[in-house]
Amino acid sequence: MRTIREFFLPNRAATEKVGAALARSLTSGMVLYLEGDLGAGKTTLVRAVLRALGYLEPVKSPTYTLVEPHVISGLYFYHFDFYRFTSPEEFLDAGLDEYFRRDTICLVEWPDQAKGRLPAADLCLSLYEPPRPPSPDFAEDSPRKLSLFPVSAKGAQCLEKLLSFWNAETF
Repeated sequence: MRTIREFFLPNRAATEKVGAALARSLTSGMVLYLEGDLGAGKTTLVRAVLRALGYLEPVKSPTYTLVEPHVISGLYFYHFDFYRFTSPEEFLDAGLDEYFRRDTICLVEWPDQAKGRLPAADLCLSLYEPPRPPSPDFAEDSPRKLSLFPVSAKGAQCLEKLLSFWNAETF
């Protein structure tokens, strides 16, 4: 079940395509961990998921609010960011465990900051910049690598659907 799939994403548009394919692959009750350094594209990916599902409101990073709720066709999407946590207990202290239900989809940035308190992921996505020579022309639209690996049967089904929605050669 821990089959890792890796893809090269040459630009933001490719990240958005993955987000659109992911949107069509999600099912209620899923928990997704989004890992990567600051600026790796985690919120860009979440924004692409929500846009693909027809969400037109602004989608911002929940770095300061901890969670941003988004309701689409009666389904609740909760976008979390635990970057500022100093201990995993803050997850329970803030009452965030109540958001993780069978009728929601939870997208979690910086899950390690709540390790041991956070419900297990169904699917983990890791975004990172591949090593490359230093350039004074650093751009937000720089290439990324995306690693996906399922942790549960629901995550494996999601990944299988996701892969069927796009041709890996286009990324």
